[in-house]
Amino acid sequence: MNNKIRPLLVLAVLLAATLACNFPNQAGQTTAIPAPNQTLTALFAVTPVATETPTLPPVVTATSVAPAEATSLPAAATNTPASNPTATQAQVSVPTATLRPQATATIPSARPRSAVDAKYLNTAPTIDGDWSEWKDVTTEYPANTVVWGSRSNQDDLAASYHVGWDEDYLYIAVKVRDDKYVQNAKGADIYKGDSIEILLDTNLRADFYYDQLSPDDFQMGINPGRPDPDGTREAYLWFPSKIAGSRSNVKIASIEEDGVYRVEAAIPWSNFEMDPVSGAHYGFALSVSDNDDEGSNVQQAMVSNVSTRNLGDPTTWGDLHLVK
Repeated sequence: MNNKIRPLLVLAVLLAATLACNFPNQAGQTTAIPAPNQTLTALFAVTPVATETPTLPPVVTATSVAPAEATSLPAAATNTPASNPTATQAQVSVPTATLRPQATATIPSARPRSAVDAKYLNTAPTIDGDWSEWKDVTTEYPANTVVWGSRSNQDDLAASYHVGWDEDYLYIAVKVRDDKYVQNAKGADIYKGDSIEILLDTNLRADFYYDQLSPDDFQMGINPGRPDPDGTREAYLWFPSKIAGSRSNVKIASIEEDGVYRVEAAIPWSNFEMDPVSGAHYGFALSVSDNDDEGSNVQQAMVSNVSTRNLGDPTTWGDLHLVK
């Protein structure tokens, strides 16, 4: 071989051997991976951005308020009315309608006590004090519960009554057992003698739970006769106080016999500022006052068809149902 070529061949063999030692994945050989350059890593590394967890407002749990449950009817007042159950007691200030309590349940259509049916009368009764035309037509109801003062026995004071109606009048027929008839008063004082009282709530549902008198509540008295049932008769309206006074349009007749006096009256509905509605219910109480003292005008006792009767609280009155 040419002496110039031999050194070149040796150099080529050495170079090939060296390059062979640097290729990865050769059988039986492992190439060491140098440690990373910390400086470059720091320069080119992507630093994660810290993400803040947002603070949510506290969860407020809404509390639903249940509607108030309906309560039972107001407790009935005691049987004893105020010391003077008359026009003076009736003349109380009347709060405005906005002060009336609101019922939480369906308002009943009738009072739960002392229910009375007033039958429609196709033929108006003759107002003469005679009860014979009432007996087979309407029901006789008792009015015997003492609600004011005292009585010695039922011969001293006891009563029963009939009630009817038509488009023009409310009719009543009252029989009173009284061992001594005394009536010397007139006008607003007729309750201080033997007399009859009618309470009527003409708008029952509007103030069913309202325990004070309002302008739709009426208190009327009937004087059977002064000084006796053959004498001067009179009707007097005590409440509403703004229209108080004698009522000459009320027809009254009375008779007396053997410790009993009977009274018939035809009261125009206009006195109660209303038109009657068949099937309707109204607050109602019928009561009888007694005086046995001929020397003074004083109310000694009162009996009623409603044991809870309290003049100033219409929720204690009974119920009148117009039946046709």
